[in-house]
Amino acid sequence: MKQKTLWAVLLSSAMTTTMWAQQANGGITPGMLKQIKESYKETPADKAIRNALSGTTINKLATNADNKNNADTYFSHKVPSKGITDQKSSGRCWLFTGLNVFRAKAIAKYNMGDFKFSVNYSSFWDQLEKSNLFLQGIIDTKDKPLDDRKVEWLFKNALGDGGQFTGVFDILTKYGVVPADVMVETTSSENTARMSNLLSLKLKEYALQLRDEAAKGAKTAALEKSKTEMLSTIYRILVLNLGEPPTSFTWTRKDAKGKPVETKEYTPQSFFKEFVGGDIANDYVMLMNDPAREFYKLYEIDFDRHRYDGKNWTYVNLPIEDIKAMAIASIKDSTMMYFSCDVGKFYDGERGLLDLNNYDYESLLGTTFGMDKKQRIQTFASGSSHAMTLMAVDLDANGKPKKWMVENSWGPGANNGHLIMTDEWFNEYMFRLVVDKKYITEKVKSVLKQKPTQLPAWDPMFANEE
Repeated sequence: MKQKTLWAVLLSSAMTTTMWAQQANGGITPGMLKQIKESYKETPADKAIRNALSGTTINKLATNADNKNNADTYFSHKVPSKGITDQKSSGRCWLFTGLNVFRAKAIAKYNMGDFKFSVNYSSFWDQLEKSNLFLQGIIDTKDKPLDDRKVEWLFKNALGDGGQFTGVFDILTKYGVVPADVMVETTSSENTARMSNLLSLKLKEYALQLRDEAAKGAKTAALEKSKTEMLSTIYRILVLNLGEPPTSFTWTRKDAKGKPVETKEYTPQSFFKEFVGGDIANDYVMLMNDPAREFYKLYEIDFDRHRYDGKNWTYVNLPIEDIKAMAIASIKDSTMMYFSCDVGKFYDGERGLLDLNNYDYESLLGTTFGMDKKQRIQTFASGSSHAMTLMAVDLDANGKPKKWMVENSWGPGANNGHLIMTDEWFNEYMFRLVVDKKYITEKVKSVLKQKPTQLPAWDPMFANEE
């Protein structure tokens, strides 16, 4: 017993010596820890803050009371909004936003009331197309090892319901659209987590099967035949959860007062042609404000699309003031825009307000947070997380924007479901805007003629929006 105790003491001593030696090479040494601990001198204010934080959120305590005054909801230029949509517990903000842009145009063109497109219909095809995109990507990389960067990225991003405007034109131009009452929402469409998890799990299982077939000598044609059989199962799961998309339907258009105007037989493609129209894949351009990359350049993200046969995400990177000018021109012409930002930063949900002065974290915690937008992007501290529909701006006497408004897809709430953002917040946390090409400047037109610089699919700036 004594011998075991001695060995335990020696072993413990050896481990302790090794541990402190490691710490001396970059770890926290006893001397460092002593210095760190002694640097903290608890003040009465610190004690009060610690007591408060034990039962209150940081945002509650950091709320800037001075910023609660004089909340101005007037906007000098505003595109009319006919009701708010609600994505519920899903990541389909990008699709709600894209459809809401075209919804506003359709309502204005035909003088309709609270008309909506079916997000569930478009979501169905989005999930099927993304499943094919993933499986075909697996076939294309069949000769690469599992730890290859692209193969690893594919498995990490097998399927999700997030996306961006590229997906809007990828899906709508191929499958058309239908009214909301022709393919209604289901519990699974409004609460997508479990369905998405199961679909992703099945797709990863299929991916391993395809790689195994390829390793055994199967040619591409045979692998694609297997892929088609796999997609049949995915289609069935989607039908069970979302319903089967219609191929034709009868629909009655009503005016703003609810009076029937016209009843017609449609296909999703003919409905798209009548109520959306145009060449949306080429009529719009995505603008980005990313100060971490060179401005006035065209960029393309590899494999970032919603259909294998679709179009890669391409955008023009611009200074924020250039983007504002085109946004203002669009709003003045009563045209809403697809807009995305880092919505969680300085967001006051009770007032539906995005304002850098909403919270004073520096006074509460006694330190500063000094990174600029470029540095936040470079350190993964900020990025686009949510898409909404930009629809209003308030300009001062000199034509400079003071604040902006978006139509959100979180259902009713403050400002009837709209969010207001100050121009200062817009500068710091706005990232992407999609505008009709008729509003772009000559300088942007010249950038569009460039050969795009290709960025990898796994670039963190381009993760799917929620």
